[in-house]
Amino acid sequence: MVAGAARLSKIAGETRYVGHVEELDRCSDAARAWLTDAVRRVEADANRSADTHLLPFPLPPEWGVDLYLKDESVHPTGSLKHRLARSLFLYGLCNGWIHEGTPIVDASSGSTAVSEAYFARMLGLPFIAVMPENTSREKIELIEFQGGKCHLVADPAKVYVEARWLADDIGGHFMDQFTHAERATDWRGNNNIAESIFEQMSLERYPTPTWVVVGAGTGGTSATIGRYVRYKCCPTKICVVDPENSAFYEGWANHDPGHTTDRGSRIEGIGRPRVEPSFVPSIVDRMVQVPDAASLAAMRVASELLGRRVGGSTGTNLWGAFGLIAEMRATGQTGSVVTLLCDSGERYAYTYFSDEWVAEQGLDLRPHVETAQSFLATGEWP
Repeated sequence: MVAGAARLSKIAGETRYVGHVEELDRCSDAARAWLTDAVRRVEADANRSADTHLLPFPLPPEWGVDLYLKDESVHPTGSLKHRLARSLFLYGLCNGWIHEGTPIVDASSGSTAVSEAYFARMLGLPFIAVMPENTSREKIELIEFQGGKCHLVADPAKVYVEARWLADDIGGHFMDQFTHAERATDWRGNNNIAESIFEQMSLERYPTPTWVVVGAGTGGTSATIGRYVRYKCCPTKICVVDPENSAFYEGWANHDPGHTTDRGSRIEGIGRPRVEPSFVPSIVDRMVQVPDAASLAAMRVASELLGRRVGGSTGTNLWGAFGLIAEMRATGQTGSVVTLLCDSGERYAYTYFSDEWVAEQGLDLRPHVETAQSFLATGEWP
């Protein structure tokens, strides 16, 4: 066992002594025993968790189009990203990248970091989230509650390089969710989100969805579902919704995987300043660019209708779904549409649900609220 040099790291403005990074015998019986137990612990988390609910969204049945929300907010860490974090940890463990004592670092806008902090604490590993400084206060508190630490970056485009630098500096593992998301999950099934949706839809009026609507985020969810429907020979189409200041829509429309923006997204979790490596444009049938005011309007309207607060990315998803449903009705097509309830709106009490914050952002939700309410009353879209 050879000890490396001691290192220093700056986390949230403080200089912290990280300690000696040790080079362990990765082939020792003790190392393999720790790995075996770590994989068992992560798998046990999935084994003891019931599947997430598929909720029907209230639309008039005579429309002939049904809408469903896959409620990912009921995961132990409260969001869709719990699935991703579990897969990323298993991927890192089984690739030999994560060992006993390995510090875990990732670039994240919030929800993935909450889930990664949960799994890191489960395995007794330190976790640091590198995120934009405008990340909601609620998410920072959730990461810290799970035992993680936050490293805030002024420029959202710098979170990747900062996370990689920090991981190298402390001798840790850079989880790199934006590269590994599409490959860490078995898209053919194995209880992934796609297989779950289709099994839960099996007894519904229109069991095979006409559309599945998701945000881009890492690109992993759209890649998993898009590959799955092709593997199962389903006619289901994939619609990816993208908020303002995010790179995915322009990159997809212009066949430019190198497209970037110079501003961060206000819709946490799905808008990105670059087209992420895990985004697979060839499996996307349609993309819809959604104004931030529309995302928040749909979020608020849906929250009132459902009797519970949903997050901003759910609002983006619903705005895209509403437009597709209106299009189906206009052409006389029946069927079903499935989208995701990504996380709870309680995480955004001081941002998306704050009229003061909305006003500070220069957003006017009123015309978009009227559009959403009109659609729910008539089934028509502007």
